[in-house]
Amino acid sequence: MLLSPSMFLKCSFYAIIASGMLVPAANSLRAEQVSQFRGPVGNGVLPSSLPDSWGEGENVRWSVDVAGGGWSSPVIAGDLVFLTTATAEGESGPKGFGEGVQSMGSFFRSKAPDKDYNFEVHCFKISDGELVWKKEVVTRKPPFKVHPSNSYATESPVTDGANIYAYFAAIGTVACLDLEGNQIWTRELGAFKTGNDFGTGSSLAYSEGLVFIQCDNENDSFVCALSSKTGEDVWRDERDSRTSWSSPVIWKNKFRTELVTCGSGKVTSYEPSTGKVLWFLNNMGGSFSASPTFDEERIYLGQSGRNSRGPLVAVNAKASGELDFNSIGDDGLAWVEESAGPGMCSPVVLDGRVYVLARSILSCYDSTSGERLYRERLKNASSVTASLWAVGGNVFTLNESGETSVIKSSNEFDLAGSNSIEGLFWSTPTATETDLLIRSSDKLHCIRDF
Repeated sequence: MLLSPSMFLKCSFYAIIASGMLVPAANSLRAEQVSQFRGPVGNGVLPSSLPDSWGEGENVRWSVDVAGGGWSSPVIAGDLVFLTTATAEGESGPKGFGEGVQSMGSFFRSKAPDKDYNFEVHCFKISDGELVWKKEVVTRKPPFKVHPSNSYATESPVTDGANIYAYFAAIGTVACLDLEGNQIWTRELGAFKTGNDFGTGSSLAYSEGLVFIQCDNENDSFVCALSSKTGEDVWRDERDSRTSWSSPVIWKNKFRTELVTCGSGKVTSYEPSTGKVLWFLNNMGGSFSASPTFDEERIYLGQSGRNSRGPLVAVNAKASGELDFNSIGDDGLAWVEESAGPGMCSPVVLDGRVYVLARSILSCYDSTSGERLYRERLKNASSVTASLWAVGGNVFTLNESGETSVIKSSNEFDLAGSNSIEGLFWSTPTATETDLLIRSSDKLHCIRDF
């Protein structure tokens, strides 16, 4: 997410930043049916059976109101969809880019909230959007303010198909709920000051009974793995990283499974079960907003600061040890493309091509060589924070006004269409095999072919 004073502030923010009815029993769902930020795999590639066109009156199966504010993505278990939100009396939710920039003067003069927020998990039926239950995890006064365009529920939860794991980094609380909304455990990890008081945003990741948290802040940064059964630490790595908003990803490549985290200036890969460092890449520049994308061969990552774009880097699946931009080889980097890093929204890889959006420019690169295939300005794409996603042979970009550009996967730019739905959109969509779930600032929409 990307110079007068107001433009400087806007560019700075680009450095940050989705009732008692019966529900299915946990054992009726497939074990480790993972749903998380950026879909079941976590790289933005969604099922090919999803619709590729929608709009008012077209393929919008249902839309329901969501109380409070939150940019966390919804997640899915069986026929249920879950999302987090934070509610407070008199609060109207996060603002868009323009309104957020205009209010920066008063924001810098303001203090932390003087009221309690209810930090909640909501559960809906995918079939018709009916609210099944909502659970107030904790009520607390946040110790820090957040940017007017951010929220107090920006971190996406994760589910393993049996439980829901929610993280409210603004107050430092992690909670585990079952599918009926019963609270299994909570854990307090601490709340920390973020750069420029812009707030938090790193979503959860999950693998084989472990919940992973990346908490890069201004005081006490760390990455940790919690037991999904108890919430206790399995391992923890104290870091010297400062505030970053990228989410950790579980990268299952052709050789092994890795937990990859992008902190300010440094990318680190861990062995998920032990926390052993597999490789790290220094000198990446400033903080990350975008999260990596990946395939079985390589992981693709980068960031853009407020004054310049950093590199786009592809790391090979056999990488090990300390890496730098000269570490080209099977056990290091595949390629580096200078001044090509993504802005606020995460890239996606599809059909051997990496798609990156920054400052309204969509760039397409050959995933093997890093050769740029095209560079095209997208209309109305200056305010895209939702990560790119791919369905079938198309790549999708959703701007904050609800307009989605549909780009055919090809070596040449081919705009296949445009979809529109009313609202303010920063959250990244998720999906079942047939349903695309898109969250706006105050609603949840289900897109489905009729």
